[in-house]
Amino acid sequence: MEEYKSHNENCFSARRQSAADRRSQGRRNNIVDRRGDLDRRRGPGRRRPDDRKSAEEGQMTDEQFEFIMAVDQYKKLNSRPFPTWTEVLDIIKTLGYRKVAEPCSLKDLQNQASSKK
Repeated sequence: MEEYKSHNENCFSARRQSAADRRSQGRRNNIVDRRGDLDRRRGPGRRRPDDRKSAEEGQMTDEQFEFIMAVDQYKKLNSRPFPTWTEVLDIIKTLGYRKVAEPCSLKDLQNQASSKK
């Protein structure tokens, strides 16, 4: 007996062949690139980080953005994905923040912030 193929094997191989033919027909030949020049330069799949995007869209103050960038830099330099609170306090002090006001409650601080708006 030379090569014996059952009816099922012939049927499956014909299905596989027709699926391969459909894939190779080049359905993507007529796609138009609608991305802007900036997106094209950045490359496919490259997006701006959320913090940078928020800062550029005005959802973040300069102080907030500076703090986030300082924390990000600290994490990269020290290979620490999650800095401890002590490390966060060190980052804040490195940015130049010092305790100069008298302690107050969070509620008072929120009231002061809302009255300034």
